[in-house]
Amino acid sequence: MTTTVPSGDEPILLAFSGGLDTSFLVPWLTETHRRPVITVTVDTGGIDAAAAGLLADRSRALGAIDHRLIDARTQYFDQVLKYLIMGNVRRGQLYPLCVGAERVLQAQTIAQLALQMKTSRVAHGCTAAGNDQVRFEVALRTLAPGLEIIAPVRDRAFKRPEQLKYLEEHRLPIPSFGAAYSVNRGLWGVTIGGQETLTSQASIPESAWVLSRHAFTQPRAPERHRIGFDRGSPCSLDGEALAPVAVIERLEALGGPFGIGRGIHLGDTVIGTKGRVAFEAPAAEILLNAHRELEKLVLTGKQARIKEMLAQPYGDLVHEGQHLDPACRDIEALLTSSQARVSGEVTVLLRPGSAFVEGVVSAYSLMAASKGVYGESAGEWTPADALGYSKILSLPGIFYQRAGGESA
Repeated sequence: MTTTVPSGDEPILLAFSGGLDTSFLVPWLTETHRRPVITVTVDTGGIDAAAAGLLADRSRALGAIDHRLIDARTQYFDQVLKYLIMGNVRRGQLYPLCVGAERVLQAQTIAQLALQMKTSRVAHGCTAAGNDQVRFEVALRTLAPGLEIIAPVRDRAFKRPEQLKYLEEHRLPIPSFGAAYSVNRGLWGVTIGGQETLTSQASIPESAWVLSRHAFTQPRAPERHRIGFDRGSPCSLDGEALAPVAVIERLEALGGPFGIGRGIHLGDTVIGTKGRVAFEAPAAEILLNAHRELEKLVLTGKQARIKEMLAQPYGDLVHEGQHLDPACRDIEALLTSSQARVSGEVTVLLRPGSAFVEGVVSAYSLMAASKGVYGESAGEWTPADALGYSKILSLPGIFYQRAGGESA
């Protein structure tokens, strides 16, 4: 669909999630800037046909002259998620970067659309206290420094109750969670922020969870599934060949009702404060666990150690909106190289609250390549070799003790 905009009436492209902040901005920008608003939703997951229809309807009901939904799920996997899986990336050893990792791609897509539509104004609904303002604006300024970035929620410090009141007074649609919770959803999971996450003491209520509501009050019977990987990327589920995005979407549907990947992350924000957010990441939890165990079977110890040293800095760069930095391309090159033999199948048992890896198989198994059996029998070495190895390995300790006069 092509939208006709009157000459000299340059539109504002608004990054639109349909949440309270961006819903408020559609009429506010139209009224304040006296320019038409086009909402842009970059689909990086979590938007089915029904949700897409609701977003389009809400956008127009709020006063936008057009709504664009751009499917970027495959790009998101290829540019970001693939490497988060390869690196087994979690922040704070817990949080799998559910939402936030896609912001650079979303900014990139909106910048490209702005150039196509020959408009110089883009807007977002990020606050001054969050990470997304940095992620969006670093990417936008890097890719299109000539764009004017409008950020009223941040720059005018609008509070959620104020936005809610504005929409109510104008008799405009209000998101289902109203002002109580901020919900963001993508291919890698869901984040939920509310009054409870502003401090470190309490969890959000059961009713606020999106994918795992009642997972523990109405537990499901365990299910067993097989996940295939090809060079580090998911490629099948229960023997059916699938594209990575399809594997992720199916695992989310399977794992969510078990409460797998539910957590609350407390960590350091991009702007230097401590922040806390509830999250649900069933697909990420299952895939990261499965991939990690497959890697253990096929990678050498040194490969794993070197890769781990780079995976954390890579996660930090992605989290901070620095994915366009060339250092990320360098790390991705090593991660890609490390996955040359990470192909095989992983059997996972889904139970309430956990994804238990039962076993892994691979044509590149280093375990199967040895003639020895751990704890049972020697293989390419003899008992005498083992004795000599132990003696040699103990020499640094012997010398240290002797030098300190602690042994003969």
